[in-house]
Amino acid sequence: MNPFIFAVITMLCWGIAPLFGKAGLTNADPAIAMVIRSIIITVILLAWLLFSGNTPNLLTVEPKTWGLIAAEGIFASLLGHLAYFYALKLGTASTITPITSAAPMVTVLLAVILLGERFSWHKLLGAVLVVIGIALIKR
Repeated sequence: MNPFIFAVITMLCWGIAPLFGKAGLTNADPAIAMVIRSIIITVILLAWLLFSGNTPNLLTVEPKTWGLIAAEGIFASLLGHLAYFYALKLGTASTITPITSAAPMVTVLLAVILLGERFSWHKLLGAVLVVIGIALIKR
């Protein structure tokens, strides 16, 4: 399958999700909302794992991989989303979401520094344009 299709699906889902989050946070504490969200997602993922027949594969994953995936989950799904929920509750979705959408700028920088990925002027220009866009929205 084409990775571009998955990226577009991601964009659509991440573009729609803040609308539900903002509406749901109207009468909920962000930390409680995170717990509710996590319980629902855990139940769905466990059911998917059981019905897909991939349960045995879970035990074949190396400990290093478990640690790396756990770190990703802690940064993205726990710390990042908890901060995002607080920002979304206190701010407007149309302001908060573009700021949080600048995360790829951090990824590009760290991927070049830590993972040895190739630097390009196109990536730098894209990052600069993201910063300019955030500055314009913030005003």
